[in-house]
Amino acid sequence: MPRYDDLLANARAGQSILIDGGTGSECIRRGVPHSEHGWSGAAALSHPEIVGSTHTDYLALGARVIVANTFATGANILRDVGAPERFEDVNRRAVEIALDARATAGLAADHVVVGAGISNWSFSGDRPDLVTLRDDTAAQAAIMRDAGAELLILEMMVDIPRMKATLEGASGAGLPIWVGFSLGPEEGCEADEIGDPIELREGGLLRDAVSIASDYAAVDAMVIMHSDVRVAERGIRGLQASWSGPVGVWAHAARMVDGAIIHDGAISPAEYAAYVPVWQDAGATMIGGCCGIGPSHIAKLAPLLAADS
Repeated sequence: MPRYDDLLANARAGQSILIDGGTGSECIRRGVPHSEHGWSGAAALSHPEIVGSTHTDYLALGARVIVANTFATGANILRDVGAPERFEDVNRRAVEIALDARATAGLAADHVVVGAGISNWSFSGDRPDLVTLRDDTAAQAAIMRDAGAELLILEMMVDIPRMKATLEGASGAGLPIWVGFSLGPEEGCEADEIGDPIELREGGLLRDAVSIASDYAAVDAMVIMHSDVRVAERGIRGLQASWSGPVGVWAHAARMVDGAIIHDGAISPAEYAAYVPVWQDAGATMIGGCCGIGPSHIAKLAPLLAADS
């Protein structure tokens, strides 16, 4: 995969690389229904034009990696929403939409890598046992690979046992893997509320998780993702202390409204971009955004990273 090989070589050389922003949250902002237990996971089937236009906007801003809208398309989530029979269709179609967006962009996006996100999250709280999670992940990764994904990104790894099960399942697909760790509560906290040593959101030390993930030959990069902007620097420095490969960050911001966590509008593009020099100083070279971080935020990041590449 020349595109991915070039990307990885650039990342290892310390070149700044722009990643896309949140796709699922942006699809919801653009009108995709928000499912209580399924987020925007069905959007590839129900609103493919919105998913495609979101990818297109990130490509136009110069994103070097775009991630298929598959954060909420795990087998457990499809079971939770009563549509297990759509598991293969929605994962395959989500990857195809991202590939189509790159193809439509033409030569300007020919160097772009299309990744697919895999999460072990459950919106219902009904989490599968570790064996089922591993097997479900293996099936999902194979579908993504066969659809044309060039990279698997493990999103929102919040504890070590489920990270290991997800890694074991994903590794069988034969694709490169990036592992994304989440720190602190969803609604965010101040950096000094993150302990030392740093813990994952739901248990286990970040350094131990990194050590375990490092043993998998397919793992090429580690990132802090779905973590509040205020704690991201701590996480980046934690990765740097335990991992010698490329490090990235896809942070988010959140606000509480009537007891609900809202990402949209929680941080302005300028406020988000102000963190970029801090993250770069901490060692992050691959920078994008997570929930609530849309094209307007990435537009502010793009010139900062272009100037440093």
